[in-house]
Amino acid sequence: MLSFHEPIDKSVREALMSYDDLTAELLARRGVTTKEEAEAFLSPSYDVHIGDPLSILNMPKAAARIAAAIRDQERITVWSDYDCDGIPGGTLLHDFLKKAGANFDNYIPHRHDEGFGVNQTGVEKLAANGTKVMITVDCGITDVEPIARARELGVDVILTDHHLPQNVVPPAFAIIDPKQDGETYPFRDFCGAGLAWKLACAVLAVGRKENHAWTSGIPEGWEKWLLDMAGLATIADMVPLTGENRVIAKYGLLVMRKSPRIGLQKLMKVARVNQRFTSEDDVGFMIAPRVNAASRMGNPRDAFELFTTEDEARAEVLAKDLEKANRSRRAMGAAITRAVKERLEERKLLGEIPSVIAMGDPDWRPGLLGLVANSVAEEYERPVFLWGREGALTMKGSCRAGGNGISVVALIEAAGDTFVSGGGHKASGGFTLADHAVFDFEPRMVAALASLPPQEGADRFSHADGELFASDATREMLSRLEKLSPFGMGNPKPVFAFRDVTVERISWFGKSEEHLKISVSHDRTTIEAVSFYAKRELGKGCLDLAIGKRASVLGNLERDQFARGQPVRLRLVAIS
Repeated sequence: MLSFHEPIDKSVREALMSYDDLTAELLARRGVTTKEEAEAFLSPSYDVHIGDPLSILNMPKAAARIAAAIRDQERITVWSDYDCDGIPGGTLLHDFLKKAGANFDNYIPHRHDEGFGVNQTGVEKLAANGTKVMITVDCGITDVEPIARARELGVDVILTDHHLPQNVVPPAFAIIDPKQDGETYPFRDFCGAGLAWKLACAVLAVGRKENHAWTSGIPEGWEKWLLDMAGLATIADMVPLTGENRVIAKYGLLVMRKSPRIGLQKLMKVARVNQRFTSEDDVGFMIAPRVNAASRMGNPRDAFELFTTEDEARAEVLAKDLEKANRSRRAMGAAITRAVKERLEERKLLGEIPSVIAMGDPDWRPGLLGLVANSVAEEYERPVFLWGREGALTMKGSCRAGGNGISVVALIEAAGDTFVSGGGHKASGGFTLADHAVFDFEPRMVAALASLPPQEGADRFSHADGELFASDATREMLSRLEKLSPFGMGNPKPVFAFRDVTVERISWFGKSEEHLKISVSHDRTTIEAVSFYAKRELGKGCLDLAIGKRASVLGNLERDQFARGQPVRLRLVAIS
């Protein structure tokens, strides 16, 4: 059922009177209700809207310790996560510490052999090698025992993380986590790399204030060049693109478009991204998956080395390796998807598909299961929980809600001792499965769903931002909308309804014809529309399309980067 947002309050419209109706409505729906907020949102300023990093809880203590370690040439180790948040965060700290002439190294745990976070074996190895200060990036807030062991071994841990602390926090030298109790900094939704960038800025500020010799080789404003990595991670990690994140993302894209980082240039080339016009979509759909493929299919240090090497030939080899890894990831993910659907088809012959699909295989890589679960959940329109084996023993997986208003977090909580740990968002999450729950995993999840109160069904056609005609899809309209970019969590792309259009052309493309392109017309104006992985994104309704048929569609306006002249097209969100 197609519906529109409620009109904005008259007082808000008056406050935003200097903007046209559409812009005012879009701003108001993003919580921007005053002229000052609108100016900050539409014209984010590095100088005005980036806060003092030393105002973050425990930052002065952490920055002073690192600044002194650089001065005294104490061994510093940066321990970062292996995804497209931790790797860029580790990269920017590498660049900063190298520029400062520090005695340092970087440690990235292996996804399959060590798992997520800080582990005791790694800590002991670093201490034996002389590490005196360890900086975590995007991890550590739940790793109480390994960090306690580091303290025993005389290692001062500067813990930077953006995940929620538990009841007991690690005994680190300093904890930088905006979500911890006592934090008063006005913005608290940084990703791991964003927080690492704030730390680098704070260390530099302390070093300059104390006249440390190592600061003399760092030009004023040099730290802005690190925003290519901070911006990359901020967009890739799906944190809200509001507040300071919006500034980091916007300036991060500006730096990416000019970045001399040879590895980033080579990665963009193999991914067919035009560096001069890099967008948030390029980061989310082209660059981040290739960075993540390093840990999911091989060694995360490949991605780290790609971003830190100054050897052009080496960068080219690494970029091509990540491209191959990403192709392997897609192929392996497709194979797992086929295996899941084959099992489900067999079960169809025996009876109905259960209300929750829950299955796994020790040979499935947990890092690949998110996309698989999403595909299956969309097709079967119910929650999906899939597990694989990580490392020697741990069974981890991903889950997706599949619409219908069901929360996977609520399902995990309702399943009791089925999980060792688990969490996420309403629509998606991850979990570690208890050993004893493997054999009756699905019945447990079916029972958990039955114990929850009835949920309201999800509607693909809810809350369009407005109605347009095909003739409204112009470059001028797109330019107006792009003033609200970069888009992402907390700032979604505007969605428009095109009602009662006629389908003029239908074509499926891609290796498995999984992508859809259509032409729709209204009042003698035609517009192209596209959907990648259409069945997953649009549901089964896309299979009912027919030339000459009338339809209503929802979509975002975008530029077709691969067509001559880059015409405006529609990215389909839903079809009815």
